[in-house]
Amino acid sequence: MLNRRTFLISATALVTIGGTVVASADSTRIRSRSALVYRGPASSPGCPEAVARLLESAPDPYDVTFCGPGEDVPLNAQTLARASLYAQPGGGELKSAWVHMERYAEPIRDWVGTGGHYLGFCLGGYLAGATPGFGLLPGDTARYISSRGSDIDTTGNSIVKVSWRGEPRSMFFQDGPLFVLRDDAPADVLARYRNGKIAAAVTDFGAGRVGVVGPHPEADRSWYTRGLTNPDGIRSDLGHDLIGTLTRGAPRQI
Repeated sequence: MLNRRTFLISATALVTIGGTVVASADSTRIRSRSALVYRGPASSPGCPEAVARLLESAPDPYDVTFCGPGEDVPLNAQTLARASLYAQPGGGELKSAWVHMERYAEPIRDWVGTGGHYLGFCLGGYLAGATPGFGLLPGDTARYISSRGSDIDTTGNSIVKVSWRGEPRSMFFQDGPLFVLRDDAPADVLARYRNGKIAAAVTDFGAGRVGVVGPHPEADRSWYTRGLTNPDGIRSDLGHDLIGTLTRGAPRQI
């Protein structure tokens, strides 16, 4: 069961959000290891839940709450202000997702810029870009399957091979993005596809941090259907590495 506990504090107490101290006008706050995971029409069934499990199973676990238009907790500036991490899970097509997510662009950008942590998986990675998207990256995104030298030629479920911190790994993949970052942008590039394009990275945005990944490190056993198998086994270590890199230190140059 997802933990939604909050702790009472004074209405004028100081709250630390992503390393930034701000004044809280609310009578409650969520602990510093508190994450909001979007669940709504811009996500696919099972994706928010998989992201939540990944965050809850991290070496330093998060207290996870789902947010969105159909949830008990809305996605807005007030709820973001009480969290240290916001996760945008996988979903459908970028164009149709943006119809639902454009209204949240300003509060998300403002929150990350003042010290929040944004974590985007597949569609959530696309949405971190700019055409369209929240504009959180020092660059933009593109479809990996359309890039020169891509080894995936289907929009369906597949396995993609990447180099993660120099080690070959296989990951669940479904038409995910690659990330085109400026050459001078400080970034931790965690993974590259076989054609050298960026598959996972952590960058700065204002006082905050942005972690994005094209494949699905959160995929659990239920995602592997119709004979699809991962030769590395079903593991969470890559997702935990992404989360850990997002929440510590400053990115180095690409």
